Amino acid sequence: MSGLEGSGAHDEIRERKSDFENSEDERRRSKIGNLKKKAISASNKFTHSLKKRGKKKIDHRVPPVSIEDVRDAKEESAVCELRQKLLDRDLLPPRHDDYHTLLRFLKARDFNIEKTILMWEEMLIWRKEYGTDTILEDFEFEELEEVLQYYPQGYHGVDREGRPVYIERLGKAHPSRLMRITTIDRYLKYHVQEFERALQEKFPACSIAAKRRICTTTTILDVQGLGIKNFTRTAASLLAAMSKIDNSYYPETLHRMYIVNAGPGFKKMLWPAAQKFLDAKTIGKIQVLDPKSLSKLLEVIDSSQLPDFLGGVCTCSIEGGCLRSNKGPWNNPDIMKLVHSVDATFVRQITRVSIDQQKSDTCDKLRPMKGRCSNTSTAESGSDIDDPCSPAGRKSSAFPRLAPVHEEVKALDTNAYYSCDDKFSLVEQVVRSDQEEGHSGDQSHNIDEMDNSSSVGTSNLEEHSMNSHPPAVEAANEEDRVLPCLERLQRLEKAFEELSCKPAGIPLEKEQILVESLDRIKSVEADLEQTKRVLHSTVVKQLEIADLLEKLKESDRHQRRFFC
Repeated sequence: MSGLEGSGAHDEIRERKSDFENSEDERRRSKIGNLKKKAISASNKFTHSLKKRGKKKIDHRVPPVSIEDVRDAKEESAVCELRQKLLDRDLLPPRHDDYHTLLRFLKARDFNIEKTILMWEEMLIWRKEYGTDTILEDFEFEELEEVLQYYPQGYHGVDREGRPVYIERLGKAHPSRLMRITTIDRYLKYHVQEFERALQEKFPACSIAAKRRICTTTTILDVQGLGIKNFTRTAASLLAAMSKIDNSYYPETLHRMYIVNAGPGFKKMLWPAAQKFLDAKTIGKIQVLDPKSLSKLLEVIDSSQLPDFLGGVCTCSIEGGCLRSNKGPWNNPDIMKLVHSVDATFVRQITRVSIDQQKSDTCDKLRPMKGRCSNTSTAESGSDIDDPCSPAGRKSSAFPRLAPVHEEVKALDTNAYYSCDDKFSLVEQVVRSDQEEGHSGDQSHNIDEMDNSSSVGTSNLEEHSMNSHPPAVEAANEEDRVLPCLERLQRLEKAFEELSCKPAGIPLEKEQILVESLDRIKSVEADLEQTKRVLHSTVVKQLEIADLLEKLKESDRHQRRFFC
């Protein structure tokens, strides 16, 4: 028994020893495996980094597009003044902070700043109440195909200078049938939506295609067959409402209007009636052509861009007719890719024409607003330094201008849009010839300097500013900047106190007095209307009596002659 117990214990020890040796072997193998994996991973990373370094960077950006922009020096000065006043009154949202939009409103009010500000404020209120900023996404005009049957109209091609051409065939319009399909309110929403589409898509696309700033349209109204049957009360209401929107909220977007196929009846009856709905400036842009004068359209529009029913050669048979084709640069995929592209670059060449017709050229490099913004400080921003409308531009005009340093960051406003404005895109790099200080270098040389100066930091600009100004001048400038802010703050505090003292609502007694006054006014108006009718009937009776007396006198003369 003792021998069996000894052999069993020996076997157990041997098994434990073998298990221990096996576990040690497994540990060694696992460690070796892990080391192999780490070595392979490190080798792969190193190889990948070498390959990555060896790869050439491919530039997928589209080539820059040059946009010509001719400006009048006097108009630019007025725009700068208006912009500053709007900023002071907090009436300039970033969406509408652009040169050409401000200029359109100034022209609509004959460059009267205060009247322009009132018009601008009304426009902002209307856009907020009407939901104009989101109307392209929020409103869908499902009945458009049926509407086009009873009111043929649409954009078709461009004129010889690149402006979009808008055509309406008023002679084929049927207002009564149109109102069975839609309502005046819905059609007006569609009208506003098309205006917004023109500002955001059509004008930018035409600007890229023409390589010059496009902000206005050429309109053709075909009145062949137009008569009293078309000019109903509904048509008059619709025309008046559209004219109100066009003149008040989208001013100066019409370059020229041609009323074609106008017969004698239109010129004598309908045209004088239609002028009551238009302002004097719009009437001055309208040219009325009879059927024999259609050839004049070919002077401003190429025959390939003009429908056959207006003397052109275009039919758009595949699309179902010219007014259904929506033909134009805005249908070109390559151009629209540039319009909506984040990486597209636009070089705006500004030509300023002064009073004595001396021209000064400027070259601005811009990129679209969508998906990109500048992280450059105010002192470094090329747009602020070179834009005479901005405070930074006016302050830094005394120094030699450095090329701007910029950083690209994520977009802040994904709803930014292209418009007929100075900010076709955010300015990221700006190069200008500094004529005021005698720097008359070549533009290409300036562009090369801009490309080579990307390593210049903010500290260099600050150091240059410090060396250019004595401490006393800097203190004076600082005081000049602070005093207006303090004065404005005091005015705001005073206005706040006055508003705080006023009651929140109208007292009941005053409200009752106002209601009674309104009732009296309505009563007086009714009495005046009644008096007007009585006077009118009295005048008619007086005319009848005068005619009767004249006839009696004439008969009396005949009788006297007969007896004589």
